[in-house]
Amino acid sequence: MKAIEANQAASVKDTCTDCGSFVDIGAVIAAEDTELTLEFSGDGADAKAQHLCDLAVKRFANVTVQIDSTEVGVRLRITFDVAAEKMIFQLEQGL
Repeated sequence: MKAIEANQAASVKDTCTDCGSFVDIGAVIAAEDTELTLEFSGDGADAKAQHLCDLAVKRFANVTVQIDSTEVGVRLRITFDVAAEKMIFQLEQGL
């Protein structure tokens, strides 16, 4: 544990005895980073966008979604209530 603490930056206070993570979660998640924008093109672009839209609405209570047509396909804009929800959704969906 002392070796982990000795090797981390002064701004990081990691006391994890299992993994020794060197990233403060506040450095990864910005509070205002709540909007996810995805572009889809080709066959099935509308269906792909709608599928992710449905997953987001089902998973999180306070999500707003917008699907717009573009010159080459569709743009999906998902706005989450908090930044952590966006990150969780991205991880769950492999985005």
